[in-house]
Amino acid sequence: MPKLIAIIAGAGPGTGSAVALRFAQVYPVVVLSRSQSSLDPLVRDIKQNGGHALSIPTDVTSSSSMNSTMDRIKAEFGSDMSVAAAVYNVASKFMKKPFLEQSQDEFLGSLEPSIKGAFNFAQATLPFMLNQHQGQYPPTFIFTGATAAIKGGSGLSAFAMSKFGIRAMSQSLAREFGPKGVHVSHAIIDGIIDTEKTKAFSQDVPDSKIDPKWIAESYWFLHTQPRTSFTHEIDLRPYSETW
Repeated sequence: MPKLIAIIAGAGPGTGSAVALRFAQVYPVVVLSRSQSSLDPLVRDIKQNGGHALSIPTDVTSSSSMNSTMDRIKAEFGSDMSVAAAVYNVASKFMKKPFLEQSQDEFLGSLEPSIKGAFNFAQATLPFMLNQHQGQYPPTFIFTGATAAIKGGSGLSAFAMSKFGIRAMSQSLAREFGPKGVHVSHAIIDGIIDTEKTKAFSQDVPDSKIDPKWIAESYWFLHTQPRTSFTHEIDLRPYSETW
């Protein structure tokens, strides 16, 4: 049988690490990020918990970098390996700036990590989800989205455009690959994620930030859904979030 693996792009601290740790309970995981240093602590955690992880510094906005990464993965797990789950968690460029003060490069720059990166990652991984592996769960592709995917805020035109684009891509891929047995989902993460960088935010309101571990559990839930009951889109937010 082909080797079943999970691949997480954007596996830095927070959501990406939590998702990798959760999926590593069942699969060998490949974790991708621009920086090797951001991946080293995660790999140590996975191995200490009895899992197997391969870390590869990757620029998903570069097709050649993504192709080299897939060559590394095939060398590690065999050319007949299957991708049980692929998660695109790469952050879009966040810029809050009045529209008339934005340059064209600033506006279009948001498309690099979001749309271009998602395109490269999806094109590289989806073929390995179509080789009809005999896994317990359907092959699953999950995009991490944000509030901006459904409403563009003032001064956030570039960021919203990139997140709307991710959501549109996920819908198209779900309609194309769902009939082929691949579960494509989009997760709207509506709120501040609880990480080291956000510790100073909302300290006066308890439980007002999203726990990355529960994002990971939600992603695992999506992965375990049978072909009779695919969920395309979920949204997660703290009880205190206004929406």
